[in-house]
Amino acid sequence: MTRPPPYGAIAEFAEAETLVAAVRAARAAGWSRLEAHAPHPVPDAAIALGARAAPVGWIAVGAGIMGAAIAYGTAWYLSVYDYPLNVGGRPPHAWPAFLPAAYIVGVLWAAVAALIGMLWLNGLPSLHHPVFYARGFHRASQDRYFLYLMAEDPRFEAASALDFLRTLDALRVSEVRAA
Repeated sequence: MTRPPPYGAIAEFAEAETLVAAVRAARAAGWSRLEAHAPHPVPDAAIALGARAAPVGWIAVGAGIMGAAIAYGTAWYLSVYDYPLNVGGRPPHAWPAFLPAAYIVGVLWAAVAALIGMLWLNGLPSLHHPVFYARGFHRASQDRYFLYLMAEDPRFEAASALDFLRTLDALRVSEVRAA
């Protein structure tokens, strides 16, 4: 029986600074498919990885405006065109009465769109990731920092990836394989 190919190679670090240095070294060496995992945000690592802001805010604004416009349009259609009522001599298009509902619907649509957009852009829910098989990776949520070189990278060869990671002052270097 042949061994399946590895998912990648991973290095474990004790401090955030060494992770940032490792990410910079990997980028300088030409690695393009890599991930950093840490128990807290490490902004310098995100910058070194080339992470950019997600458009969740724009998704929420667009959905909020669209929801408010639909709510306002529905109120206008019902009050002016479909079933106009003369209540106390007010005009059929009494726009101040339409604003609270339009605002509430706009906020609701924005909140739902922000949640769905965030989940979609983050690729969630993700119940499985290859690094979950890495030895000691459970400490990524406690006190360890990890640099993961993916096998999808054009430069990836298991032996050379492991040799490269060993030059980065890592606590542990290993292949990522299925359990």
